[in-house]
Amino acid sequence: MKTLCVNLGKASYPIHIGPDLLQQPQWILPHLAQPTAVIVTNTTVGPLYVSTLQGTLSQAGVHTLVITLPDGEAHKTRTALNQIHDDMLAHRCERKTTVIALGGGVIGDVAGFAAATYLRGIPLIQIPTTLLAQVDSSVGGKTGINHPLGKNLLGAFHQPALVLADTSTLDTLPEREFRSGVAEIIKYGLIRDLPFLHWLDQHLDALMARHPETLAQAIERSCSNKAEVVAEDEFETTGARALLNLGHTFGHAIETGAGYGVWLHGEAVAAGTLLAADLSHRLGWLAHADLALIEALMRRAGLPLQAPNLGPERYLELMASDKKVAAGAIRYVLLERLGQAKLTAQVDPALVQQILTPGRGRFISQTSTLGPAPESLV
Repeated sequence: MKTLCVNLGKASYPIHIGPDLLQQPQWILPHLAQPTAVIVTNTTVGPLYVSTLQGTLSQAGVHTLVITLPDGEAHKTRTALNQIHDDMLAHRCERKTTVIALGGGVIGDVAGFAAATYLRGIPLIQIPTTLLAQVDSSVGGKTGINHPLGKNLLGAFHQPALVLADTSTLDTLPEREFRSGVAEIIKYGLIRDLPFLHWLDQHLDALMARHPETLAQAIERSCSNKAEVVAEDEFETTGARALLNLGHTFGHAIETGAGYGVWLHGEAVAAGTLLAADLSHRLGWLAHADLALIEALMRRAGLPLQAPNLGPERYLELMASDKKVAAGAIRYVLLERLGQAKLTAQVDPALVQQILTPGRGRFISQTSTLGPAPESLV
């Protein structure tokens, strides 16, 4: 097992990474304020892992309430949030009751938002069961739900007391979900860790084959990068943490425009990252060889290489609701070079129009309004 720390002063917390951690209560018990917990999960993860977690906690004298939500991004809504609140109120949960989010990024975000808002804030433990959640969304305290006008527009910062990344849960992860997580791993190399990017180029085939040692190294390095950025800019006030959103401004527009759940988050981020790379190239920041390397990594990972054709106007409309918008201007996370990202609003609108226009944009589909299904769906 590997342990990292997110250094936030009194709010610091560990990230434990390793196999079979759900069966080892010693990693969870020190982070429970009292021997009661609410496990929030979904209809896919629950049948696989709830009984194991409940059994582990029960043997240690911890009483648990299980709340099961429907699976999928389409259910990251007020309805799901209200269900958690309603069940917790009905069972008279207290301020020292801990919410345990057992699932992927959707469960982590919704359960985390419920913990942030129930009785004005109660303890939270993140137990991510998807690769994407283990390397990204479970770390850093961002919680929230979607709105018809945009993704993650309602939420709160609420740091967990613990992140427990049990790598054994990835054994049951579908291939499409696994590939989605790899998009976020590639992101870390692109924005701030060039040696890691080169390592990924050399080891991507082993990673996609889920070689245990390679997978563990990728998760640890990704979490280390995320922890460092969060420690530097917890509430995304300096701009450092915003760099983690490479591909997300375009990606969130894809998710919203195509309909929540049609594209997985990592698929949309991959397509959005290619759009951001194309824009960076047209600004003269990335060489053609750099652009080709990014495209090759996405192809080898089985990720989408084209974004859906929503039309430039619809993209810009959706991106105008992005959380990084300031003074009415869309701010883009772009690549000054491989391994170094930059947040900027100083982008010629004509270039943005170009990359979003079929026939002119290298990574925009020309086949239909919404474009083809992501490659990993085919």
